[in-house]
Amino acid sequence: MSTEPAFVIVTGMSGAGRSTAAKALEDLGWFVIDNLPPGLLFAMAEEAGKVKLAADKVAAVVDVRSLAFTTDLNAAIEELEGRGVRVRVVFLEASDEELVRRFENVRRPHPLQGEGRLVDGITRERGILREVRANADLVIDTSTHNVHDLRNKIVAYFGGEDRPGLRLNVVSFGFKYGLPVDADLVVDCRFLPNPHWVPELRPMNGLDPAVSDYVLGQPGAKEFLDAYEEVLQVVAAGYTREGKSYATLAVGCTGGKHRSVAMAEQVAARLRDRGMEVQVSHRDVGRE
Repeated sequence: MSTEPAFVIVTGMSGAGRSTAAKALEDLGWFVIDNLPPGLLFAMAEEAGKVKLAADKVAAVVDVRSLAFTTDLNAAIEELEGRGVRVRVVFLEASDEELVRRFENVRRPHPLQGEGRLVDGITRERGILREVRANADLVIDTSTHNVHDLRNKIVAYFGGEDRPGLRLNVVSFGFKYGLPVDADLVVDCRFLPNPHWVPELRPMNGLDPAVSDYVLGQPGAKEFLDAYEEVLQVVAAGYTREGKSYATLAVGCTGGKHRSVAMAEQVAARLRDRGMEVQVSHRDVGRE
């Protein structure tokens, strides 16, 4: 484990789950402070050191209500890193439609909507946070997550911080439902025959052995996996050199039910065989 001081900044869109992520970190034994102005991040880091908190279990939740948010946050991160503190930024994201639904369910206005509509506040917030999102170490899209799903993802990423190295999330998805917005790499498995057109396989999914055997037995499947495995070795090494701690690999097919699921499981298994820490999720299974 690295002895370099470090802590996590949790930020992102209002309504995307910052509070849930903070509570999950607290349940894991982290010291978390909510709604901290960016200008106080270094003071928090200093105080954490004075009371001998675990260096890699301190987190701050920062939101857009600071008027000069991006400038303040970037300056605070630069100050921290200039003093030897390793900062990791987690950005929580969700679709406009889902954010509107969540705000309407709790009957609360968006913090930036003013006299306008909910969507006006969301649009303004996206603009302010664009640079923060682009530079984040980990982006989590919560559009299809409930609080339990998000908590499980936080536990998967931060529940074993004593284990060094790059952590990978392999997610299968259906192109007809849209790309995962938190994906670092996307591959397309629609070059393989679709089990949907095989009557006995149609009701199954890629976790069923019959579907998996069908997909993996198609011409090009093994060759693709062999080639992609080698590409990922190069990419993972580069991410590690650049200090990236987390990466999401998205594997897609038409509906996210058969081909992408089977291939995602194979990609994950191969990466685990190479000693990497990998979790797998299947975004669109059961959605049809």
